[in-house]
Amino acid sequence: MDDQPLLTRDRSPLPTHVEGLNARTGEDGVAVLEFARPHRRNAITLAIWQALPKVLQQLAEQPGVRALLVTGAGGTFSAGADITELSEVYGDPDLADAYHATNVAAEEALAAFPHPTIAVVHGACVGGGCQLAVACDLRFVAETARMGITPARLGVVYPAVPTLRLARLVGPARAKLLLFSGELVTGRENVALGLAERALPDAELDAGALEFARLLTRRSPQTIGAVRAALAVPPEQAAEALRPWERRSREASDTHEGLAAFLEGRPPRF
Repeated sequence: MDDQPLLTRDRSPLPTHVEGLNARTGEDGVAVLEFARPHRRNAITLAIWQALPKVLQQLAEQPGVRALLVTGAGGTFSAGADITELSEVYGDPDLADAYHATNVAAEEALAAFPHPTIAVVHGACVGGGCQLAVACDLRFVAETARMGITPARLGVVYPAVPTLRLARLVGPARAKLLLFSGELVTGRENVALGLAERALPDAELDAGALEFARLLTRRSPQTIGAVRAALAVPPEQAAEALRPWERRSREASDTHEGLAAFLEGRPPRF
C-alpha cells in the first residue's frame, strides 16, 4: 500500500530551491503546493515567503495545470510565520518593513495565480498560514481544523492588503471579530463565519478537495477566468474587468465546444 499522502501521490516534483516548500504537478491537471516543515508545524520562514512568487510562477507555466491545491505536510496547514525569525525582524524598523513587503508579495502572487486555487486545511491554519489560505479562491477544511489570524496576540500591525482581503471574504464586522480577538475558529464554524466554503471529516478532506479540483479541470477556463477577474476588483470595476472576457467569448472555442457538447449529450472538452 502506498503510504504517500493522497494529494502528493503520483505527482512529479518541481524544484523550489528552498527547504520546507514542495511543488508537484500531476497528469490530472492538478498542481500541489505543500508547506513541508512538520517539525515546526509548517511555520513559514522568510526564505519560503521569498520563494513563493517564483515557485507559483513556475507552477503556472507548467503545461496542463488547471488547478492548484495548497496544503501542509504532517496534518497541519501552517502555524504561520516562523516566530523565531520575528524577534530579529521587529528589532529593526527597516527589516520589519522589508519583511511585510515580502509577505504581502507572496500573498499577492498566490491570489494572482492564473487558475483556481483551493487551500486544503488540516490542523492549525494560523497567522500567515491563514493569510495565504484567504488568498486562495476557496478553502476546504477538516472538521477539526483551527483557523485564525493572531497579530493582536503579538502586538503586530496586520498589513493593509491581507486586512482588506479578509474583510472582502467574511465582511468587515467578522474581520474585526477575527483580528481583534486573535481567536481560532474550528471546523464547521469556519464555514458559518465565511472563512471556509466546505468542512469535511478529516479522513475525507483530501479526497474531497482533490475530486473538486479535478472537476474544475473539466470546466471552462474561460468562464472561471472571467468570474475570477470580475470578483478580483471593486464592484464598480467589475463590468470593465469582464469586458475583454465577454468580447473573446463571442469567438472563443470554449463557447462553441460547450454548446456543441450540450446539444450532442456529451461532456465538453475544454
